[in-house]
Amino acid sequence: MGKYIIAGNWKMNKLPSETCAFVKEVAAATVGAQCEVVCCTPFTNLAEAVKGAQGTHVSIGAENLHFEDKGAYTGEVSADMLLDLGVKYVIIGHSERRQYFAETDETVNLKVKKALEKGLIPILCVGESLEQREAGITMDLITIQIKKAFAGISAENAAKVVIAYEPIWAIGTGKTATAEQAEEVCGAIRGVLAGLYDEPTAKTVTIQYGGSMNAGNAAELLAKPNIDGGLIGGASLKSADFAKIVEAAK
Repeated sequence: MGKYIIAGNWKMNKLPSETCAFVKEVAAATVGAQCEVVCCTPFTNLAEAVKGAQGTHVSIGAENLHFEDKGAYTGEVSADMLLDLGVKYVIIGHSERRQYFAETDETVNLKVKKALEKGLIPILCVGESLEQREAGITMDLITIQIKKAFAGISAENAAKVVIAYEPIWAIGTGKTATAEQAEEVCGAIRGVLAGLYDEPTAKTVTIQYGGSMNAGNAAELLAKPNIDGGLIGGASLKSADFAKIVEAAK
């Protein structure tokens, strides 16, 4: 299916002074990786992360961006600012951004469009809460998230987007969707993309699983045909654990 990508989402962790050395540590621990390796760091850490990744196989990503190029948006960061630093990826629509910072499907769409316009690779997050899963509306919700996020985006650009399926009930909780549950949803996401575009486009898109993927369960999850990688939270903060997940992505 899509290209294998293992991306670490550091969230609000690590200081700029720690970042360069840690990214070098990640690079050393994942030499010979047969997938794309990405570290997504807080804005304050990006310059040091890019420095640490220089000359290695590791790419650097941001955790958010604004959908305007510049202006009176206090506290926000633009795509051009990220590009100027040497950033390649950007996480968009993470459930924590939706929950705590009132991001909507509409603003997520604007951000995906802006990232694509500027040549950044968006990692688009979708997922359901435990209440929504128990109500049997997981795919109803995710289908809406996908359709709204891809509104007005061509098939050519859609193929460049990475989708991260992150069940909200499994993020940072230690709970993980079973490999079968994760595969079912990731396969359904590919089906939604095929309906929006076509089968070749759907097959090209990288679909990650996120939600407490770790060194112990990565191999089983990544063995599923519709799971092309992971968006890793806590386990990305320890280079040895992160390296084991990268190793599992063969």
